[in-house]
Amino acid sequence: MTKVFIIRHAEAEGNLYRRVHGWYNSLITDNGYRQIAALRGRFADTHIDAVYSSDLFRTMTTAQAIYPNHGLELHTTPALREIRVGIWEDRPWGELERHDAMRLIRFNHAAPDFQVEGGETFAQVQARMKGAVLEIAARHPGQTVALFSHGSAIRCLQGAIRGMGPGEMDSLGHSDNTGVTCLEVDGDQIHILFENDKSHLPEETSTLARQKWWNSREGSLADANMWFRPLDLEREENLYLEARHDAWIDVHGNEALFDGAGFYQGALDCWKQDKEKALTVVMQRDEVAGVLQLDLGRMEEEGIGYIPFVYMSPQHRKKGLGVQLIGQAVSVFRPLGRTRLRLRCAPENAIAQRFYKKYGFEKVGEEHGSVTLDLLEKYIGYDTKNG
Repeated sequence: MTKVFIIRHAEAEGNLYRRVHGWYNSLITDNGYRQIAALRGRFADTHIDAVYSSDLFRTMTTAQAIYPNHGLELHTTPALREIRVGIWEDRPWGELERHDAMRLIRFNHAAPDFQVEGGETFAQVQARMKGAVLEIAARHPGQTVALFSHGSAIRCLQGAIRGMGPGEMDSLGHSDNTGVTCLEVDGDQIHILFENDKSHLPEETSTLARQKWWNSREGSLADANMWFRPLDLEREENLYLEARHDAWIDVHGNEALFDGAGFYQGALDCWKQDKEKALTVVMQRDEVAGVLQLDLGRMEEEGIGYIPFVYMSPQHRKKGLGVQLIGQAVSVFRPLGRTRLRLRCAPENAIAQRFYKKYGFEKVGEEHGSVTLDLLEKYIGYDTKNG
């Protein structure tokens, strides 16, 4: 008989930015590293003989909670990956709610007929995960192993062990990030001892404690998921300038030194680089929620993705939505080879300063002009941190 701990990865970018990450290779968030530290403490005195994970960054990084301290090597296998979602990869959940709603509903209910172009069915994931557990357990008879995998993949495994097929798993719970399920495997028989345990996590580090999609009949519609559409500067000049003006007044309190023509020219230069990605309108369902401006050419040689303007409308502020704009910037700049994001922030804008610090930006300098601005950077490459 083999004891198997199967553990969901720590909080990753898809969880934070509200984007679809199946086989997309996303990073662990700062809160995720706190979860890894808690998981390390949980397993400090637990005997483990071998550690396996999927070959994606978020699981391999989470596995550092166990294998280094136990003097073990990490074995990786794609058989433990998340469900593959093809053309959905790295798209915002809000975009799918808007443009692929019926298929999203089938996904939320693990429907037998769910599949997107280039993706897997839930039945395929069930077979893959159960096969992986049986194969790994057979290599380690009488031992204890830890496997690191993904939320939907683990849920598919839990259903398969119970004999539930796709479409029959609505009653199953959802695992928090770093949630632990414990199995006993005897030959081709798998028994669940406990599942989705997160007792090692302080409440303030729990991902599911901050989100409601998992506890609602409406699925992901329970959370405010943004989507992004191109801003047509020729038709929507006023929308852009009104956002710029509102942001300026909010920070400086008056119109002194506001340079609308200069801001517009800067936006036009960015827009001409890429009319689909450089300027986007942030949408919450049918409502304009903000504006995001990216300069795809600036600082390219330094490997930096430059963000000239991040704006949320007043009614959408202080609701935890702004981080999804950072996620959109990551989604655009990372495929271009950028490993850092940079933006400017007024030193006196205390709310924005706290927001950027919370999500990993650090001050790297100052820019002096008509007003002095802090230069802030965030690393988006694939080096790991100590958990």
